[in-house]
Amino acid sequence: MNWKPAGWIVGSLVAAAFAAGPVDPTWLRKHVPEVQAVNGYKPLFEGERVLRSVVRYGELVGSQAEAALPNEERIYVVAEGKGEVVYQGAKRAVRAGDFFYCAPGAKHALNGSGWRVVVMGFKASPASVPPELPVANLEEIRKQTVAGHPPTVLYQLMIGDTKSTRDRLAVAQTVTSLYVMEFEPGGTNAPHHHEDEEEIYYLMDGKGEMVAGSGMDGLLGKYEARPGDAYFFRKNCTVGFYADSAPGAKAHILAVRSRLAR
Repeated sequence: MNWKPAGWIVGSLVAAAFAAGPVDPTWLRKHVPEVQAVNGYKPLFEGERVLRSVVRYGELVGSQAEAALPNEERIYVVAEGKGEVVYQGAKRAVRAGDFFYCAPGAKHALNGSGWRVVVMGFKASPASVPPELPVANLEEIRKQTVAGHPPTVLYQLMIGDTKSTRDRLAVAQTVTSLYVMEFEPGGTNAPHHHEDEEEIYYLMDGKGEMVAGSGMDGLLGKYEARPGDAYFFRKNCTVGFYADSAPGAKAHILAVRSRLAR
């Protein structure tokens, strides 16, 4: 029998690995305060090969010129400050806590300064454009527990797809759920995964440990999390959060899930 030397085998495996190209990461992380704004916009997740349903995710700190994107649905969440949105030619004032949806093809622009607006874009097909802006404010949404998750977390269900019966706005095509989680001290949403969805967490305030992935030993990947941390999780990635247990140490996460094309 003609045995090949070990070095030849190892070299062949390395060569094969390089020939296969780079391996996509299971998750991505950005700390928003460290991201430089370009023309009033901080790109967080945009253009990475691992993104499948997500086109862009970032934070607007200035104005945005008019856009009408036939293959992208947009969601905006005003995290801080106030400004104006021009939707299909009609102007509307918006303030902190407002969130709104722009269907593919909807003409819209944002005018403001000294504010923070979370911008989310997702792949979508051309669709009919609502004549009026679908908009609501977090103050209008009750906090509630969600079946299958621990009671130490309260949810505000903001936007779902057109089949949703639980979200404030049932308007989206690719986005299945946009929501805010409020964690009690020491609270957790129990690490889990989604087989057909990508997810993004943005820690708005509070601190704790973010769960991102797990190893063959079954141990969770835990990472210290602070306000301004944004995490992208690809499908099947273990995801979760453990809030700091200090008395009064609540935490809030803005989360969005989006469906991958079948």
